[in-house]
Amino acid sequence: MSSSSWLTAFGLVVLGYLVGSLSPSVFLGRLFKGVDLRKQGSGNAGTTNAFRVLGVKMGTAVLVADLLKGVIPVVIADLVLGEPTVTVLVALATVAGHNYSIFLRGKGGKGVATGAGAAIAMMPLVGAVLVGLFLLLLLTTRVVSIASIACTVMLPVMAIVFNEPLAYIIVSCLMSAVVLWAHRGNLRRLWRREEPRVTFPWNKRAEDRGDGVIT
Repeated sequence: MSSSSWLTAFGLVVLGYLVGSLSPSVFLGRLFKGVDLRKQGSGNAGTTNAFRVLGVKMGTAVLVADLLKGVIPVVIADLVLGEPTVTVLVALATVAGHNYSIFLRGKGGKGVATGAGAAIAMMPLVGAVLVGLFLLLLLTTRVVSIASIACTVMLPVMAIVFNEPLAYIIVSCLMSAVVLWAHRGNLRRLWRREEPRVTFPWNKRAEDRGDGVIT
């Protein structure tokens, strides 16, 4: 690449980090619920804690916003340069920004939704399969971390199965490692069976009817 291309690549990586650093969960929590998500629930500024503290509707909004944080910088990088190496660096930067946000003093979420967004932009078929798996596990287990961790583990596996470029397989492994490390507390709570569940509207109606749904 020329010197101007290197500067463009650097700018795209910085853009990816800054976009990743934006925190929809903190912003929406303050705007609509008057709460700071970092002081509620697990204290994590990510999708899982948003579902837990803000409810299903607001949690879904955070999920979509975090997905877009991963999609948009990767798509821009692909359109501007079209270099796979730069694209994967931008993808990593968005996840790093989400987990270690400059706007939240180095804190943030756990990178699942943002990483999924980046994966969807790079590998649409793989992303579609993982989104389907996430929704299936979320609806059946009602534990966001189970769905998140399972999809994180499956990301590099699916990248290999669908014969994606080597650069994408490598970045999938790196993103999975970062996200799994961020979920070490969730893994401990799952082992102790202490991880809370999401209550969907139909679960709430069942509780109100006294059908014995345990949350």
